[in-house]
Amino acid sequence: MKQLLNTLYLMTPNMYVHIDHETLKVEKERQLQLQMPLHHLGGIVCFGNIMLSSRLIHKCAEDGRAIVFLDHTGHFKARIEGPKSGNILLRIAQHETHCDAKKCLTLARNIVAGKLQNARGVLMRGARETKNSDDEARLREAGGRLARVIKRLPDCIELDSIRGAEGEAGRSYFSVFDTMVSADRNIFALNGRNRRPPRDPMNAMLSFSYALLLSDCISAAEGVSLDPQLGFLHAVRPGRPSLALDLMEELRSILCDRLALTMINRKQITQKHFEKRTGGAVSLTEKGRKEMVVAYQKRKQDEIFHRFLDRKMPLGLVPHIQARLFARVIRGDMAEYLAFRS
Repeated sequence: MKQLLNTLYLMTPNMYVHIDHETLKVEKERQLQLQMPLHHLGGIVCFGNIMLSSRLIHKCAEDGRAIVFLDHTGHFKARIEGPKSGNILLRIAQHETHCDAKKCLTLARNIVAGKLQNARGVLMRGARETKNSDDEARLREAGGRLARVIKRLPDCIELDSIRGAEGEAGRSYFSVFDTMVSADRNIFALNGRNRRPPRDPMNAMLSFSYALLLSDCISAAEGVSLDPQLGFLHAVRPGRPSLALDLMEELRSILCDRLALTMINRKQITQKHFEKRTGGAVSLTEKGRKEMVVAYQKRKQDEIFHRFLDRKMPLGLVPHIQARLFARVIRGDMAEYLAFRS
């Protein structure tokens, strides 16, 4: 269970990827850039214009290895995977749970509680680390607002009220987010969360890292035979991986948000890693995307303590563990879903 299969991220335009026997090879202009045993890979993520051989696609489908296509900004475009298998009875139970208003409400409440507890932890950590008394006061005040929202969650008896509480807490969280930036704060100022497209460097970083996390959460859901399209907190819409979005809520702040702050404060990411596009959109450059992907993969290797399992594990395994806990609740093996808390 401690093995964490690697995800290969391909970002340089016009790369050609193919297999030679059981070895994956990456070429650019007929020059070999990388080769590695295919069995070491858990998935492949392609950014922009990447060419894959049909033999590689077929082999990945046979092995159950997903191939994800994103545009150059990290926005999801497509996913290739083999035939569905696994436990059809679990998927039936998932649909029945989704139709049970009481169970759906409990799952959604616990997801939001976990998300807000972890987000508050990020704010409190920022308050402890800052050397500016005004910033500390703002962070602690926002942390207090999140704590009050968490206390109100048990009284929310409708899904819309839970979503409303989540939205209220999110606005408080992002209203003070850039007070945790200690380097180039004027460049990485955050005037609220915006996306599709992101309109400032900080939102560009967050959106990009969220896209990476979403891909991991889709794989986690599929890995335990759950339907990633059928969630409990997020509304079901065609083409929307609602369950994967549910899974990633607990990890946004501790994995993606902290990663963005760390990279900015260490000046691993600076103004030169962004470019403005038509219509006011801001996106990471190719070099900026590479920096983030490398840091994201390293962050997933960090050891964390999982309270429910009472042991340490790589952070990258948490989506898979939480997907298994979802499955246990859906099967009726657990009374309530226990969100991950850092």
